[in-house]
Amino acid sequence: MRYYPILLDLHGKTCLVVGAGHVGRRKIQTLLSCGPALVRIIDPKQPDQCWQELIDLGIVEYASRSFVPKDLDGCFLVIACTDHESQNWRISRLCAERGILCNIVDQPEKCSFILPALHTQGDLTIAVSTSGSSPALAKKIRQDLGTCFGPEYGRYLSLMRQLRPLVLGLGRPTEENSELFRKMTESALLHAVQADDRAQVLILLKDFLPQSLHTRLEDLIHELD
Repeated sequence: MRYYPILLDLHGKTCLVVGAGHVGRRKIQTLLSCGPALVRIIDPKQPDQCWQELIDLGIVEYASRSFVPKDLDGCFLVIACTDHESQNWRISRLCAERGILCNIVDQPEKCSFILPALHTQGDLTIAVSTSGSSPALAKKIRQDLGTCFGPEYGRYLSLMRQLRPLVLGLGRPTEENSELFRKMTESALLHAVQADDRAQVLILLKDFLPQSLHTRLEDLIHELD
């Protein structure tokens, strides 16, 4: 395995994207969905209206000019996707000197990290990588995953995100909690969520969960969407 797989927490972090063309836009949107403190965009073109609201909110900082090394100040992560290979390579070298994570689109040999193809459903994220050997194959596998992992997984995980802290808050032994969550995962609960059979979801949860949590269940199930 050439790369070490990792998921990064971008909250409170500043990210830089150099180049706001078609590819850059996709990278920016993905970064924004992860909740960083700021996404700094450098592109010679004037910002489109789609960025203006985010600029006004202070979530996006946009500079209509070419990249300068000072743009790296305070950055945790950088993505370079300009049309000029020499510029991308320069950014990569500068990031390496400063110890900043850097991705150069379609040039894995110039990156300190590469971006996998992603299939997401709510809190579920499945990353597919061919270590840069065949992005097209990674994309196909990601598309195939869509037939196996549909919206029901997002709804199921939304329910579990609310249930898990309630169970852990009871202070029971770790082994008991692990066994409980395992049985829930192996049960028909996911299928009931998929069928939007809320009555069956309630029955199954009452079978698994301690009596003290039963009064909370109807409200949690009502929030399934």
